[in-house]
Amino acid sequence: MASMDGGFVDCHCHITACEFAEDLEDVIKRTREAGVKTLISVTEEPSEFERVIQLFKSYPDLVAPCFGIHPVQGCGSHDQRSVKIQDLEPALPLFQKYRDDIVAVGEIGLDYTPWYAPTSQEREEQLTVFTKQLQISKDLDLPVNIHSRSAAKVTIATLKEQGITCALLHNFAGKPSVAMEGVQAGYFFSFPPAVCRNDQKAKLIKQIPLEHICLETDSPALGPEKHVRNEPKNISLVCEYIAHVKGITPQMVIHATTDNALRLFPKIKRLE
Repeated sequence: MASMDGGFVDCHCHITACEFAEDLEDVIKRTREAGVKTLISVTEEPSEFERVIQLFKSYPDLVAPCFGIHPVQGCGSHDQRSVKIQDLEPALPLFQKYRDDIVAVGEIGLDYTPWYAPTSQEREEQLTVFTKQLQISKDLDLPVNIHSRSAAKVTIATLKEQGITCALLHNFAGKPSVAMEGVQAGYFFSFPPAVCRNDQKAKLIKQIPLEHICLETDSPALGPEKHVRNEPKNISLVCEYIAHVKGITPQMVIHATTDNALRLFPKIKRLE
């Protein structure tokens, strides 16, 4: 495979999602045509783990698999609920079994949105599942791919307390001052094409140094249009938006964000 210089790394997408089941071949084709070199494909529950490994074996030069238990379980269904410690148990042997294949632990984190975590019991259980997976990432010497919603400050504080040095905070929605605490800890922040819909994130993107920014699509969610399936090929839109906000060229954004991704996820170098 050609060198990644000049190519995109999608640092957070869900290529195992059922939304891609019908036409994955076409999605992959469009992904490659758009100049995307690597798909860092996160998971949310153990049922997805074997599937992401299958996709890595089918597309070994493109798909970089991650294992993680998301703070909200049942995503994509109407039965969404806060994660429980039992949800993590079936995943534990799989982290060990596929330790050589996975490039990060994720998607993990905290979601303190009131309808998912209305009581301190749910929040504490989420924190337990999160910290156990941070420990796994340290045991396996892997970076973490992080979800935080209504929990920015506690997420960054927990990462620091646990001694995490390599973290990506995807679609970060906290205050710029909280983001800067993450920047000081050496963490990275990624933004999806949905940021192009309005200028809500412009201040945050302006403030975070380019050396701490990565690109993502969060496909099939968070695309340029609401309620339309997002694809990794849309990564160029977020690249152009960041370039516009920072007053630099898209080429500078590609170069810096790909460089950042290679530093954050060193195992993706094997895909080149």
